Amino acid sequence: MYFDAASTAPLHPVARQALTAALDEGWADPARLYRSGRQARMLLDAARETVAAVLGARADEIAFTASGTQAVQLGLLGALAGNRRRGGHLVHSAVEHSSVLHVAERHEAAGGEVSVVPVDRGGRVDPEAFGALLRPDTALAALQSANHEVGTVQPVGEVAALCADAGVPLLVDAAQSAGRVDVPAGWSLLTASAHKWGGPPGVGVLAVRKGVRYASPLPADEREGGRVPGYVNVPAIVAAAASLRAVRAEAEQENARLHALVERIRARVPQLVPEVEVVGDPVRRLPHIVTFSCLYVDGEVLLTELDRAGFAVSSGSSCTSSTLTPSHVLAAMGVLTEGNVRVSLPYGTAEADVERFLAVLPDLVAGVRAPLGLDLPAPKATAEAATLVIDALGKRCPLPVIELAKRIGEVPPGGTVVVLADDEAARLDIPAWCEMRGQEYAGEAPAADYGGDRGSAYLVVRRTT
Repeated sequence: MYFDAASTAPLHPVARQALTAALDEGWADPARLYRSGRQARMLLDAARETVAAVLGARADEIAFTASGTQAVQLGLLGALAGNRRRGGHLVHSAVEHSSVLHVAERHEAAGGEVSVVPVDRGGRVDPEAFGALLRPDTALAALQSANHEVGTVQPVGEVAALCADAGVPLLVDAAQSAGRVDVPAGWSLLTASAHKWGGPPGVGVLAVRKGVRYASPLPADEREGGRVPGYVNVPAIVAAAASLRAVRAEAEQENARLHALVERIRARVPQLVPEVEVVGDPVRRLPHIVTFSCLYVDGEVLLTELDRAGFAVSSGSSCTSSTLTPSHVLAAMGVLTEGNVRVSLPYGTAEADVERFLAVLPDLVAGVRAPLGLDLPAPKATAEAATLVIDALGKRCPLPVIELAKRIGEVPPGGTVVVLADDEAARLDIPAWCEMRGQEYAGEAPAADYGGDRGSAYLVVRRTT
């Protein structure tokens, strides 16, 4: 069972079909005027239009790169160079992908300044804290749409508004979210990676809004708008675009299904395994990623045991990387950096596969801990769920609020109640009820993320009894 889609997703069937066809039809140089070149150019232009439509961009704002990492690096370096007259200050969150951190290190070594925005224990930045670090000489800000290790979704829209007010361009790394969820609004530059959504590896996307100052950090080249030099891989780009469109069309239904499976893992792992913590924001997160940390466990050993049992998972633990440095994401969150397991479900994951994972995990963890001779307490059995979904679709207010008041006691403090409602009054009444009763209103999400076919999902975190 392959549970590492956040690293790379299996090739989507549509991508495979499109790649095979494009190898026959789009192999020629799209810059040439003869027939086969024009044909390749038509395929490339169509792919660019498709990607632009899904990402909410214009076709002439899209450039294809050799990878998502290259897209991030070119985007950062090009925007910093284009805005050098404004200043040399870069702002980014503490949990960005390493491609951002490496560019920031280079920028600082060359005399630039870098400010890092901290995150809370769920891995989320505070928009106000982000905005407070913007300065008149800030040339660029960077914020990922969602985290690659724990799945936490960042408040991109709020940060983008603050950046716009300050006149600072914002680069959004959408590698983990592109194709799965809507692209957040307000970005100036956007990057993505095809193999994360089921396209072929070797295709990245760099989108630069018209009007954003950008100066290529590389020698001039006439291809890809002068932003990415070198010959483009037309067949791979065609396959990437076709799979992106297919995945986005399937996303609403598949996200709801994967979200339910991830909720099952989030709720049951702490019940099955002692001394374990599920990390990442419990509500504002991607539907397919769940990460947990097991105390007193060597992460590499546990991953090896899971592999022997037939499960391919990943980890943010230092012992599973090529360096001895702990995961900067988990360290920034202040959570355990060892014994970490990231499960990221690909499209089509079966419920039976998740159940088998939950069945074998307790014995594997116990086996890894056995040589330590620890006397660990058994997890406390509980009937309470971390998340409760209330279906109030078709009911007019105040009925959704009444249902919320009656059932919020079914989740423990810190647990989340999701109210599905299609009455517009719920958008006002539920936050108002939370304010009156001392509960936390955590925002609104698409109803489809929680199995609804219409309306919205209103998220409430229990804070008081």
